[in-house]
Amino acid sequence: MKRWIVSGLGVWLGSYFIDGISYDANSTLLIVVLLLGLFSAVLKPILVLLALPFVLLTLGLGILFINALLYLLVGELVPGFEVASFWAAFFGALWVTFLNLLFGNWIGGSRRSSVKVRTGGAAGKRSTRKVKAKDDVIDI
Repeated sequence: MKRWIVSGLGVWLGSYFIDGISYDANSTLLIVVLLLGLFSAVLKPILVLLALPFVLLTLGLGILFINALLYLLVGELVPGFEVASFWAAFFGALWVTFLNLLFGNWIGGSRRSSVKVRTGGAAGKRSTRKVKAKDDVIDI
């Protein structure tokens, strides 16, 4: 629910600040947010997998282009939601991405705050310690 609120805020701000993005009613905004969430959950992982060399080559910035394509697709599918160009979709998706990063802790990005890690010791002695999400762990 929180993620949808932040996405709705991002789409609303995008339509307010970016020329080329508009919607005609609040119900249209709700449909846009639902479709963006659905596409991000279903289509985005497939597109990222197919475009993995491009995403790696651009050091992850290619994901912004995938987000823009999804935003543009929603603009084509939802009547009353207009996205004039790819660049309007790019900057609209950038708004949504920025707000998701900004409100990431409030949304609850990680469900686990800590995990137990078993470490191997000499002569079969093993110990368990608790590792928090903020800790850096390298498993060799």
